[in-house]
Amino acid sequence: MQKDKLTIKAKSEGYKARSVYKLLDINRKYKLIKKGDFVLDLGCWPGSWLQACLEMQAKVIGVDLRDTKINGAETYKLDVMDNGFMGLLKDEIKEERFDAVLSDLAPNTTGHIEADQYRSYELSERAFEVAKAVLKPGGNFLAKIFQSKEADDFLAELRKWFKFVKAVKPEGSKKRSREIYYVCTGYKG
Repeated sequence: MQKDKLTIKAKSEGYKARSVYKLLDINRKYKLIKKGDFVLDLGCWPGSWLQACLEMQAKVIGVDLRDTKINGAETYKLDVMDNGFMGLLKDEIKEERFDAVLSDLAPNTTGHIEADQYRSYELSERAFEVAKAVLKPGGNFLAKIFQSKEADDFLAELRKWFKFVKAVKPEGSKKRSREIYYVCTGYKG
């Protein structure tokens, strides 16, 4: 399988994955993460978003089902869908609040479009539940979701909770991909 240009570029620049360019593009335009911020990265494997956060001089905690090791980042192998996840997270962070919650969570796709879209929606909804529990007032949220009717409803819900919400397809997203990112700033808490 031939690697695309961004995958090759990411590897040559020392990043774990091409997805780093999605976050960098979004952050350049919307300033979700600033120096000194405390960031939670849900779905952090293989770690390129953790790397980008560290480069921005943010303190970052990553969570994923897979072991993820990035020097300078605190990581946990946890399932965000687990009923006990919120308790485990709060135990680990000792009630600290985050400036930003990032979700690059994605389902293992089955090829059944509607099922994959719905599973993506469920993961994004869960990431939002987490964000509501741990974000500081004024904090920022970024979630990947597959385009669908549920995604449209989710976007409307986000607009109730944040001062600014926008659906974006960042540089680095493959043209054929149905993924979109919801950029949310100014959490009303």
